Amino acid sequence: MIPYIFVAVFPQEGKGAALVLPHCNIEAMSLHLAEIATKVGPSRHAVLLLDQAGWHLYAALIVPTNITLLPLPPTCPELNVMENVWQFMRDTWLPNGLFTTCDDIVALCCEAWNKLTDQPQQIISIGMRDCTHPH
Repeated sequence: MIPYIFVAVFPQEGKGAALVLPHCNIEAMSLHLAEIATKVGPSRHAVLLLDQAGWHLYAALIVPTNITLLPLPPTCPELNVMENVWQFMRDTWLPNGLFTTCDDIVALCCEAWNKLTDQPQQIISIGMRDCTHPH
């Protein structure tokens, strides 16, 4: 099993939601959306920018009522704030390496995510780029 880390950030608030899951598929994405929905709260609504990966837009995906999915154009990764979040996490806490167990990988992913969420200003800095949030 290769673990997958599903991450979303709320750039204006410096917060996020994440899950480390054993599969990258529709069921996993539905769980991730449910997690995001709990962070958004029942009286608010989130627009989730995402790429057009198959598990992001499949008709069977369970999308909570307080989330709207907004797919980005297929060849524009620079518009996806999450690309910058991933780059920061890889550069800072997720180095290439050899791992003894899958649990070691999961622990490293969780540790990296927890470090990021302990730095809300970093999430704001990464997520509030001019091209994604024009003035």
